[in-house]
Amino acid sequence: MKKEISIESWKRKAHFELFNSFDDPFWGLTTQVDCSEAFDHCKKEDISFFLFYLHKSLIAANKVDEFRQRVEHGKVFQYDAVHASPTISREDGTFGFAYFDFDKDFTSFSVKAQKEIEKVKKGSGLKPAISNENVIHYSTVPWVNFTGVEYPRNKPSEDSIPKITFGKICRQDDQLQLPVSMLVNHALIDAFHISLFLEKFQDLMNEI
Repeated sequence: MKKEISIESWKRKAHFELFNSFDDPFWGLTTQVDCSEAFDHCKKEDISFFLFYLHKSLIAANKVDEFRQRVEHGKVFQYDAVHASPTISREDGTFGFAYFDFDKDFTSFSVKAQKEIEKVKKGSGLKPAISNENVIHYSTVPWVNFTGVEYPRNKPSEDSIPKITFGKICRQDDQLQLPVSMLVNHALIDAFHISLFLEKFQDLMNEI
């Protein structure tokens, strides 16, 4: 479900109209999230660390209104919930797109996600499991501890889906750090909203 936001009475009217007029209104940043407790917990409980942090990030995104907003045919809508569309690596070196329904319960989310992962791994091509705006595009680069990411995009485009990429965890002093790169549409999301997301994501990663 989604509801339309009245642009004329919206507090972001000026911001939206400015950045929505750009050929490429996307901007991004890369940071790190402390994953020490989360990683140890997953190892101890034999839980997929990938699904664990993906789930926590999806909960955080759903807690920030701006991450659930999309531009569609010149109008702005806010979805009740957004879901995950991650890339899944295959043994032949390629990858496919998957779709994970949002579920606040990790066990339920994980069971359904594992089935989707197996389906994508056995398949071929890039066709997504579902095509809609109410997703977040996720990628994982577990081989590289990066400090920045560039994303391929069609320009101009009405794309307003956030893109989040996770990298290889590394140890810094006594902490494990997870690289997180984000690309968002500035017509909808500012640095303040990303900071809200990252704060909630970090809190959730520490809730063991």
